[in-house]
Amino acid sequence: MNLKTEANGNLMVIFVREERLDAHNSEELKAEMNRLFEGGAKDILIDLKEVRFIDSSGLGVLVSGFKNASTRQGSLKLCGLQAQVRSMFELTRLHRVFDIFQTVDEALESM
Repeated sequence: MNLKTEANGNLMVIFVREERLDAHNSEELKAEMNRLFEGGAKDILIDLKEVRFIDSSGLGVLVSGFKNASTRQGSLKLCGLQAQVRSMFELTRLHRVFDIFQTVDEALESM
């Protein structure tokens, strides 16, 4: 999986550079989030602007990351959801769970 991670102050930003977040690659995103949490990160933003498709495995990894962040008094936020991905979040009502922003900059302004 093609991931890029950047520190922006206390916030870690993971850029998912794949068209799909599914059963074939979602575990790599989970491993990266766990690595960051174990390294002391509390707040993570995941940029999904290049992701055009997400399945239940991808959603499950994001929910797992959200729970992991919450137990550490941190946050897991999302940005850049394309229409098809956003519709999956609305269908599963996960848009009520996550803080979702249009862009990385918009998410940073909310911190």
